[in-house]
Amino acid sequence: MAPEARAVWGKMSAPQMICHLNDSFGAVMGLKAVSPATGLVQRTFMKWGALYFPLPWPRGVATRPEVEQGVGGTPPGNFDDDRAELIARVERFCAARRDFEWHPHPIFGAMTDGQWMRWGYLHSDHHLRQFGA
Repeated sequence: MAPEARAVWGKMSAPQMICHLNDSFGAVMGLKAVSPATGLVQRTFMKWGALYFPLPWPRGVATRPEVEQGVGGTPPGNFDDDRAELIARVERFCAARRDFEWHPHPIFGAMTDGQWMRWGYLHSDHHLRQFGA
């Protein structure tokens, strides 16, 4: 993906999307603090729907302010550096032997290893689709 890629939908630029994914992976790996917004409905029904309902994630769902671009998310720097950081975080996130403990998802709460892998795939897929990738 090129930094000048245009979004099919949404407000983020391609560099902002890369930083949003970096922040999101960083949050669950304990690299970035994110405020919780969870409750019984979010930890059960919403988590199940997001992880297992057989449709792409809806567009325009609000995120936590700490990972939202233009609010508290990390602003883009050099695109190639930000993309390399994302690749490294995804590799670390997916490693069989993790060197970090899962931090609760700010909305879905605690998750199993399998649920984390599914979330990582679905969240990345959601934003790659945003740019037609």
